[in-house]
Amino acid sequence: MTTTPTYRAWTRLSGGPFGSTPLGSALFSLGMCARVPYFATVLPRVTLLEPGRCEVRAPKWWGVHNHLGTFHAIAACNLAEAAMGMLAEATVPTTHRWIPKAMTTRYLTKATTGLHAVAQLTDLPDFETITGDTGGAELTIPVSIGDKNGTEVVHADITVWITRR
Repeated sequence: MTTTPTYRAWTRLSGGPFGSTPLGSALFSLGMCARVPYFATVLPRVTLLEPGRCEVRAPKWWGVHNHLGTFHAIAACNLAEAAMGMLAEATVPTTHRWIPKAMTTRYLTKATTGLHAVAQLTDLPDFETITGDTGGAELTIPVSIGDKNGTEVVHADITVWITRR
């Protein structure tokens, strides 16, 4: 599999001179928010990124509160999309492109703490089979969002449409 520019940037920042401190993760996350400004609304911090897996944390702060003072459901969706998007950026080769097509979300319980999103594919698709002849392919990326106690509070399945460039 070819390494994508996003994954190379993560590898350089998280494993380079900043690897022993949270600085590399913070710099990568700032870059992500500069590229996709809406993600910044949840103050995301990418903590792990590799083809097929991404983990992102978001603190509970007043900007994500709902009327109950808990983590707002749509803010949790934003966190899920950030994790899915970085997974896709690290996984989909540069010969292809992706775009979100659908999201199914289940709100399982109130989120009273900061959250930890994990987007993970158990099997990576064979991108070589996605050609101009097939038009494209759907790929559903599950995202589990847990609270600080490890309880899953939100689950999202985000479907992306992948085509050859």
